[in-house]
Amino acid sequence: MQIDHLWKAERWEPEKLMDLYVKAGARYFFTLANHVDNFDCYDSRHNPWNSTRIGPRKDIVGTWAKLARERGLRLGVSNHSAHAWHWLQTAYGYDPEGPMAGIRYDAYTLQKSDGRNLWWDGMDPQELYGGRNMVMPTGIRTIKEANQWHQHNDLVWNEAPPENNQEYIDRWFLRCQDLIDGYNPDLVYFDDTELPLGQAGLDITAHYYNQNIARHEGNLEGVVTAKNFTPQHLGATVVDIERGRANEILPAPWQTDTCIGDWHYSRPLFERHGYKSVSKIVQTLVDVASKNGNLLLNIPVRGDGTIDEDEHRFLADLSSWMNTNSEAIYGTRPFAVFREGPPEVADPLCSTRARHGPMTSAIFASPKRKKRCMPSPWFGPGTAKCAWLRWGLSRLYAKDQSGMLSFLDLPGL
Repeated sequence: MQIDHLWKAERWEPEKLMDLYVKAGARYFFTLANHVDNFDCYDSRHNPWNSTRIGPRKDIVGTWAKLARERGLRLGVSNHSAHAWHWLQTAYGYDPEGPMAGIRYDAYTLQKSDGRNLWWDGMDPQELYGGRNMVMPTGIRTIKEANQWHQHNDLVWNEAPPENNQEYIDRWFLRCQDLIDGYNPDLVYFDDTELPLGQAGLDITAHYYNQNIARHEGNLEGVVTAKNFTPQHLGATVVDIERGRANEILPAPWQTDTCIGDWHYSRPLFERHGYKSVSKIVQTLVDVASKNGNLLLNIPVRGDGTIDEDEHRFLADLSSWMNTNSEAIYGTRPFAVFREGPPEVADPLCSTRARHGPMTSAIFASPKRKKRCMPSPWFGPGTAKCAWLRWGLSRLYAKDQSGMLSFLDLPGL
């Protein structure tokens, strides 16, 4: 809770950031509603531990929502709070070794009354930490033993609701309902395997769909995403593949979410210039688009609300690529095959087609080669304009009688 208080986002300039994202090609924008720390980044009526009362004292979701819609973007909200009931149980534990061995951490005893005349006056720490749901037992004497206990208990990724804490489940539902009804998101992301918290997850998904239908005159335009669905449950929401990709063209639209670095800002990663290259992200983007997917890309933000110099450079370079090649991405649909060449080929051809027009193709070409050939059964003889995956270059393709498809770099057609 002290971290929540210390976080100020004092240099946050959301208008400038949103303009950078739009210039880099964003067509929809996700804002973090909450994470496993159980802290809401919106004006929550059912969770006083939120960014309008603590820390930045700003409605972060509301600010992003306004800016996204002013720029014509669809708005998504990501919800990661369903696991807080067990993920935060370490706050009720204790050091098994050292001078404070056996003394419970503050969450074990803190109550609402303890905040009188302090910065958290009127707020109950138990609502933030989730309550004593799965507390490490007394008597553990070594760090190794404590780590083993956590690995087999409160660190298990468990979608079931807590057995003896209906209040937590009810409040989670009300917080989600408040988020949906107050901000009308076009997309809702649950960081869960299928849907969270048993019936509560089903109920809030149904509420979102019904609310969205009512707002759009009987048409469902809202999207819910979650992960790792069993085959019999596919279709309940849009499938999300975290830091991964489909192995083939999927019949229904899907999404991958990934990051240029760590999920949360890492100064050591910046200092060693360790972000993924634009080339790497572009290859992911085209591969995902060729398989009927969408890419949700995270740009980590510092605690003060800014992004670093390498992230600025990344967005500028991605913007340059999108300005030249976006027709191979926006509004496209999968082609008959998503790639040509065996998996071991370093630079396969990935293909998309326009929604109501001819095929557009994109190729990964080696920077050291100006020409590339591979067998192709999908193109007829002749020459036509092709889309490109190289900075400022166009490509022509031509198929000869032997069935070889040749690509030639040309300066900006």
